Amino acid sequence: MTSLTKICLHWTAGNLNPCDTDLISYHYCVDGNGKIYAGTYSPEDNINCYDGRYAKHCGGGNTGCIGISLCGMRKFNSKNKTTDRPITQKQTEAFCCLAAYLSIKYGILISEKTVFTHYEFDRKKTKPEGKVDIIYLPFLPNLQINRIGGYLRNKAEWYRKKIKEGKYKLEKKGSYYEFICVC
Repeated sequence: MTSLTKICLHWTAGNLNPCDTDLISYHYCVDGNGKIYAGTYSPEDNINCYDGRYAKHCGGGNTGCIGISLCGMRKFNSKNKTTDRPITQKQTEAFCCLAAYLSIKYGILISEKTVFTHYEFDRKKTKPEGKVDIIYLPFLPNLQINRIGGYLRNKAEWYRKKIKEGKYKLEKKGSYYEFICVC
């Protein structure tokens, strides 16, 4: 049996709210307003992927890996950098806060090897599949593809420190969760 040692960062390539397919595919989805929805499978379900009951978010990399996703980027055109459902800055902040929270909860240090975008994971494969999440942040249009993973990790590390200081906490709000600043 392994443990949870990685977090893979995604976008759904869909609407700004999670659909059933999103909730089956990822452990957590963050909507356009920064609300966090738990997926069908818990992160612990990805400790053992041999039973078929796990979040299938990262082909060839699901075992021991937590999958979180930004809802959005439907019809993304990588050439023109256009989409009809752009992810938001507020949403991305909640997403990075979630990555930080999970890194603390499961004892995962934040580094390129442990917290990475699906794009970064795919690029390290012998035969890349051409995954494009996450290669563009609409609110930072000039951020280069090869810097996006680092940007998200830096944000997550910042939130990690703030959570440990007690400045942010996760609160259940009915069917979703939100991070609350207790500054």
